[in-house]
Amino acid sequence: MSEQTLANDTVSNSEVFRETDTTKSILVTGGTGLVGSHLIQQLVKKGKKVKALYRKEIPSIKGLEDVLWTKGDILDVISLDEAMADVDHVYHCAAIVSFNPRKKRELFQTNIEGTANVVNACLRADVEKLCFVSSVAALGKSKKGIEINEKTAWTEDSNISNYGKSKYLAEVEVWRGIAEGLQAVIVNPSTILGAGDWNEGSTKIFKTAFEEFPWYTEGVTGFVDVKDVTNGMIQLMESNISAEKFILSAANRNFKEIFTLAAKSFEKKPPGKKVTPLMAHMVRYAEGIKAMFSGEDPLLTKETAEAAQSVVLFDNTKLRSFLPSFAYNSIEETISRVCGELKAKYEL
Repeated sequence: MSEQTLANDTVSNSEVFRETDTTKSILVTGGTGLVGSHLIQQLVKKGKKVKALYRKEIPSIKGLEDVLWTKGDILDVISLDEAMADVDHVYHCAAIVSFNPRKKRELFQTNIEGTANVVNACLRADVEKLCFVSSVAALGKSKKGIEINEKTAWTEDSNISNYGKSKYLAEVEVWRGIAEGLQAVIVNPSTILGAGDWNEGSTKIFKTAFEEFPWYTEGVTGFVDVKDVTNGMIQLMESNISAEKFILSAANRNFKEIFTLAAKSFEKKPPGKKVTPLMAHMVRYAEGIKAMFSGEDPLLTKETAEAAQSVVLFDNTKLRSFLPSFAYNSIEETISRVCGELKAKYEL
């Protein structure tokens, strides 16, 4: 069943917000990740009771001391059922982000099967509402120069990324849950800017800038502050909005501009050498050979090389039509703040 069939009619502004039950807990999966950790911090500041899953050891993360950490895994159905006791809202942030072709099985198992497990557990526990963190990688592709929106059709041929496929199929599981009576919203963030582990995910952008990596591409994509992502998620969950998906993206910017802003905030030299498509292909080939022997993820893959060279634009107007008071932080302010937080975190 398509999301268009499932989607509710747009609610009026006066019907959007409602009082929520504060006697139950909120469950967050992926609570140690960039989005999950910032989300929990924001929820705790709002006085919410928060549960979060951990797999091996309870994480020691500043600002998350008041969280009820519950041992579990989204691939473990029994632990999910136990975690959802006395829970009314669930934020599903857990996922694997990888563009390594050799990790396809792990990627699909966690992102698709794990999401199906979360949806089913929500239905069994009669959870009031679910927010699923997807990605713009799960959206369809548009013609050159045309902005992608939530209605852009997804096709198998135009989405070569296994990660994008896994998030799209995970969304299908959420729509299936909605068809079975679950209240839910889906958010599709663009490239998220935030002070997480700068050896992983999108926060690598800042480490690359700090290390004065000299190369840049002319690719363009969407960028968004992690605080805007979590703020949008919370506002959507505290509203009557359901059976809708929303792009979360503050602005479309080119990679050179982002790396330059970060480098200047760190007082480092910005990139000055342009990467050509041929050069990117050669690096990708070399990285593939290196990864075969090291067992580590390649620095550059076919998907990431193409993304770095592509101009992909996103339309962010739908969210603001549903939440008129919502406003994004500027990219300049975001990068300046994140660089400051990373300086403190890593004592730079």
